[in-house]
Amino acid sequence: MTGVELIAAALAAGAGAGVSGAASAAVEDAYAGLRDMLRRRLFGRQQAEHALDAEETEPGVWEARLGRDLTETGADQDEELLATAFALLSLVDRAGGASGRYHVDARQAQGVQIGDQNTQHNTFS
Repeated sequence: MTGVELIAAALAAGAGAGVSGAASAAVEDAYAGLRDMLRRRLFGRQQAEHALDAEETEPGVWEARLGRDLTETGADQDEELLATAFALLSLVDRAGGASGRYHVDARQAQGVQIGDQNTQHNTFS
């Protein structure tokens, strides 16, 4: 899983837990902490800052809205930020975190999908 994907998944998980009312105080604190870290990193990027105020629950939407900014600012490589995102995912999905579900390295891979319930159609010429 890339840094952008990890951050997007954590934001979606935190927002989803809050929307469903299933968030514990620890999840709410971790989600708020991740968003605060991202606000500091993305300061001055108005669209990105605005995106952090959304209550989106789909990782793909977070990735589309923030991916470029996360990469350009180096947030996707920030070890502290990534550790915070991983901690949030582990709180929301303890089984997935313990099983290594969020440790994916797909560098140089082609035609790969990471996540649940994906559909992929390939056409080879």
